Amino acid sequence: MKAMRDEAEKHNYQAEVNRMMKLIINSLYRNKEIFLRELISNASDALDKIRFMSLTDPEVLASTPDLKVLIKPDKENHALHIIDTGIGMTRDDLVKNLGTIAKSGTSEFLDKMEEGDENVSSDLIGQFGVGFYSSFLVADTVVVTSKHND
Repeated sequence: MKAMRDEAEKHNYQAEVNRMMKLIINSLYRNKEIFLRELISNASDALDKIRFMSLTDPEVLASTPDLKVLIKPDKENHALHIIDTGIGMTRDDLVKNLGTIAKSGTSEFLDKMEEGDENVSSDLIGQFGVGFYSSFLVADTVVVTSKHND
C-alpha cells in the first residue's frame, strides 16, 4: 500500500475546494462521526451506478460480480479503509469530482452556507456532493484509490 501511495499521482485542491473545506470544518458538520455515514453513502452510490449499468451491459460486472462495501480498520497505521466494488472513477473523474466543485448545486450550497441561509439543512448535504470532504474532519490526509472498467 505504501509503495502504491508513493508512486501515485498527487493533486492539490483548487481555491473553491479550500473554501468548502473551511466551511465543512467550521460549520457544516456538528459531529465528526458523520464522515463515516457520508463515505458509506458514496460507496453505496457507486454500487447502485454499476448495478444500473449492468442492466444494459452485464460485462461491467465480469471482473467483480459481488457488489459490497467493506470497512477495514487498520489500528497499526491509524487508518480506516472504506472499500467498495462499485463503478469506480477514472483519472479524469477523480480530478474533476474530488479536486474541484464541478456541480453548480455544490457551489450554490456553499454560497448559501456562507450567507448564513437558515433554510439550508444539513440533511441536504449528500444532495450537493460535499460528503467526501467530511473525511477531513478526522484525517489530515485522505488517500483515494480507484479502479474503473474504462
